[in-house]
Amino acid sequence: MLVDSFPEQRAETAPAPPKRRAVRSVGLLAVLAVLLLVAVVSIAVGAKELSVAQVLHGLFEDSGTYADVVVDERLSRTVLGLLVGAALGLSGAVLQALTRNPLADPGLLGINAGASAAVVTSITYFGVTSLTGYVWFAFFGAAAVGALVWFLGGSRGATPVRLALAGTAISAALYGYLQAVMIMDGAALARMRFWTVGSLSTATDETIRQVLPFLVVGTLLAFVLARPLNALAMGDDTAKALGADLNRTRALSMLAATVLCGAATAACGPIVFVGLMVPHVVRSFTGPDLRWIMPYAAVLSPVLLLGSDVIGRVVARPSEVQVGIITAIIGGPVFIFLVRRRRTAQL
Repeated sequence: MLVDSFPEQRAETAPAPPKRRAVRSVGLLAVLAVLLLVAVVSIAVGAKELSVAQVLHGLFEDSGTYADVVVDERLSRTVLGLLVGAALGLSGAVLQALTRNPLADPGLLGINAGASAAVVTSITYFGVTSLTGYVWFAFFGAAAVGALVWFLGGSRGATPVRLALAGTAISAALYGYLQAVMIMDGAALARMRFWTVGSLSTATDETIRQVLPFLVVGTLLAFVLARPLNALAMGDDTAKALGADLNRTRALSMLAATVLCGAATAACGPIVFVGLMVPHVVRSFTGPDLRWIMPYAAVLSPVLLLGSDVIGRVVARPSEVQVGIITAIIGGPVFIFLVRRRRTAQL
């Protein structure tokens, strides 16, 4: 299941007919409208019940109880959810194309494990207790693991199989280390238990400012790589014939996925299934062209993430269920369905 899982791209992707391009464009505008609606709901709805008038009052007043709740809490977590959701969707699309595995996600190459291991190390051995400190350690851990996977996968001779195997092996080792440290250090366990679930509730303006440059760079790089990755998905020989630089494309794809997923994980912890589900579902109606998969994934992933966050806020009022739990509950059955559908299609 690791390689050549995109048989529809073994032949060169032909330009879409004008009518189909128009339908895709209209569809993208429609999902943008859905995203706007979900963002508004995310600001308006929360664990603390507020009326529409109170929400509007909180948005446009400088200070006060409503401003503290709406602006300082809900608006910040909505903006972070938009950024993180888009980053996870794009990184999933890039990794699925890079590994030629439509069921790949950002955790496949060990990026989540690297971020988590770095955070628990910062807590246990460096005494870091603030979210600001977690962000930089998590990003460093993700970047270090991304570089290690690239090196172990063969660097310039890397192949989808080698990269996936290297990422799986490193993830297993790091999660073993993670569990060992948390068992031996009760304080680390207490602090990590909340972070490893994945949550938007700790979003602040400072967190957004810290991760925004990385998310912008990663997003731009991912979109630039759409055409080369289209060629790469057809197979190495075909990609070479089309003039694609395989080593450069794979290296830059690893960099884009690491920057996007690393920054997203650093900001709110590892959130599962978003980077797997959304690009896979999008591919079913856009076709295999990454020039369309990426925009749709960048829009629909925040829809899923913010929608899950809203659900988590209202199902256990006045408390809330972390968004990572909701996405796992939704993603588990969806993942099983996708796997079963692929097996049925291959029979």
